[in-house]
Amino acid sequence: MSSAPDDVLALLRKRGRATDPAALDSLMRGVAAAPEGLSGPEWVELVDPAADVELTKALTAWRAELSAADDGLDASPAPAARLADLRAELKRRGLDGFIVPRADEHQGEYVPRRSQRLGWLTGFSGSAGLAIVLADQAAIFVDGRYTLAVRAQVDTEAFVPHQYPEEQPEQWAADNLPKGGKLGFDPWLQTADGYERFVRACQRVGASFVPVDTNPVDAVWPGRPPAPLAPVLPHPVEFAGESSEDKRARIAAALSAKGADVALITAPDSIAWLLNVRGGDVPRTPFALGFALIHADGHVDLYMDRRKMPDRTLAWLGNAVTLAPPDELGAALDMLGKAGKRVLVETSTVPYWATTRLQAAGVTLVRDADPIALPKACKNAVELEGVRAAHRRDGAAVSQFLGWLGATSKSGKLREIEVSDRLQALREQTGKLRDLSFDTISGAGANGAIVHYRASVQTERTLESGSLYLVDSGGQYRDGTTDITRTVAVGTPSPEMRDRFTRVLKGHIALAMARFPEGTTGSQLDALARYALWQAGLDYDHGTGHGVGAYLSVHEGPHRISKMPNNVALQPGMIVSNEPGYYKTGAYGIRIENLVAVKAAEIEGADRRYLEFETLTLAPIDLACVEPALLTAAEKNWLNDYHRRVRETVGPNVDEKTRAWLAEATRAI
Repeated sequence: MSSAPDDVLALLRKRGRATDPAALDSLMRGVAAAPEGLSGPEWVELVDPAADVELTKALTAWRAELSAADDGLDASPAPAARLADLRAELKRRGLDGFIVPRADEHQGEYVPRRSQRLGWLTGFSGSAGLAIVLADQAAIFVDGRYTLAVRAQVDTEAFVPHQYPEEQPEQWAADNLPKGGKLGFDPWLQTADGYERFVRACQRVGASFVPVDTNPVDAVWPGRPPAPLAPVLPHPVEFAGESSEDKRARIAAALSAKGADVALITAPDSIAWLLNVRGGDVPRTPFALGFALIHADGHVDLYMDRRKMPDRTLAWLGNAVTLAPPDELGAALDMLGKAGKRVLVETSTVPYWATTRLQAAGVTLVRDADPIALPKACKNAVELEGVRAAHRRDGAAVSQFLGWLGATSKSGKLREIEVSDRLQALREQTGKLRDLSFDTISGAGANGAIVHYRASVQTERTLESGSLYLVDSGGQYRDGTTDITRTVAVGTPSPEMRDRFTRVLKGHIALAMARFPEGTTGSQLDALARYALWQAGLDYDHGTGHGVGAYLSVHEGPHRISKMPNNVALQPGMIVSNEPGYYKTGAYGIRIENLVAVKAAEIEGADRRYLEFETLTLAPIDLACVEPALLTAAEKNWLNDYHRRVRETVGPNVDEKTRAWLAEATRAI
């Protein structure tokens, strides 16, 4: 380990701060392992809360130098030697195979670079996936969003692609493991439920599913980054709408009602919501990685690296939260067993390591959902008003972008990256942007058909006349998280494009207009968004709607709108996306996405309580792509009313040129 740069040490000593060079070096490496957001170098506070311009400049230069180190994650496809090295390591350990998931210990969508083992091994950059490596073959499993991307990023001769849930990884393992074979797994990365599925599959063929003490991928990954260190900061009640003390009391009461003494919380966004803090350990999502135990008296034991906790945040947390190092979690679970506690765990997300440790300690497990997930999903009045403000601000930036795009795309010279950079710059000009809520999907022509496409210098296309351009983007603001997709015509769209676009729009409108009885799940509403496509023999391979947090994860549970069964009823305050689409491989993609909030519906004479959606997103839908003859009178009224609202709400907040464009873009049809 190198020592800290002399100039930084000299500046710190000059300021009277005694510093251990090795400790500072370790801190800065952790800082460099965390993503850089768009809110400035707030991480400097971890070194010196009163850093001046000179020290900030020196620290920033040092971080840039550390960040430039090659961790191997930018290679796509990954070099073949990595798979060979892993197989050699497995052989040395007496394993016939090993599972390499995309997940980290928290089972989140976004993971730190040190946990991107699947990406390092294969080159795949998607947010969900899993590889199984055997001695003579390997497979990679992705869902329908990544069927095209996986073939572009991965050596498919080394890793044969499979699509799940249609094909189950555990069944493939059972079909291909040798009799008596040992399939290894990392007990921190395997959930309790996932473990059960693999055990049953292995047992059917006389194989065994065995945990490893250390991950073999880590053993062959040179330059693997350390754990990220981004500052954990207070999230004021003016945005949260409820104090952490009140939240802890609510969750504690729920635990007692379920007969539990304590709950193990492994989801970082649940911890962030409960304690009213935000972080920056992973890309695009403002939470800090850690674990927590919440007790039935409301006390919380927080297992998180002290180095990312400024003194002001410790004061914010107060005496009812005890901070401890992450490596003390195991001993704490053992103590729960000695005390005869009943511990609630969500087996679909809790690491197998934790459940086995608890059971070995003699704990009684209460298997139930994360008790924070549902309260977090139901936004309070303050959060909802903040989200509305964020969408008004975001809608103005997106409308300015769409106006610029309409005028500039006629040149036929625009490229995907410069276009998405322009959109980001307009969001940054609001002065409120903390970060993007995910990496912008900016797809021209055939690239728009790749559902989770990410433009690169190697893959980006020009926005050509006669094509469609799809842009899916969002922002993280202190008062809310946004996510919007617009598909726009470059030049004149073909009749087929207009037909497909209008069918997607009809599905979007059907969902936006839906009224449904209390107790309805998103799975029961999903067909509304697909009906017009189905009538033409068309469909799309992704969900119709995902939950969205309040300055938290852009993809949030437990609710969703999807073909996949989901037993969580939609409730007032929930935010969910409305995003049907259609994708013609090699030609174009179409998606229309707004965020909506669930609210009570006032229906005269209703026989029970009904709910409906409030559309939050505010930006024009491209009328050049609409075929009015396919729309009913009610659908036209919805579109005209929506566009009037966009014009009246966004218009006063944009420049005169955009306002003139907006008047035409939101005209009645």
